[in-house]
Amino acid sequence: MAQYSPQLDGVFGALADPTRRGVLRRLGRGPTTVGELASQFPMTLPSFMKHVRVLESSGLIQTAKVGRVRTCVLNRERLAVIDHWLAEQRRIWEERTDRLELFVTDLEEHEQ
Repeated sequence: MAQYSPQLDGVFGALADPTRRGVLRRLGRGPTTVGELASQFPMTLPSFMKHVRVLESSGLIQTAKVGRVRTCVLNRERLAVIDHWLAEQRRIWEERTDRLELFVTDLEEHEQ
């Protein structure tokens, strides 16, 4: 799983901020312009653009500029990196709890 580390760090870093999670939540409903997104948050446009750049550099969104309008689109495939990591973590912990259950069951049987 070490090969995912730089990707995961970028994605989890991007998700650490509530503004960026809000942007992703909104983009989950479909593409929209930066201006429309920014209007939903109490900050200046230059401050908001920093969030857009973080999301774009992490691969969670893609932007395209046509004239003066920049449109943002959610990159759903990038979320697969998180899904794979969580699935591996879930498998590891389930194996550990299964081993613990076997250990406790064996102890109980030997005590009887």
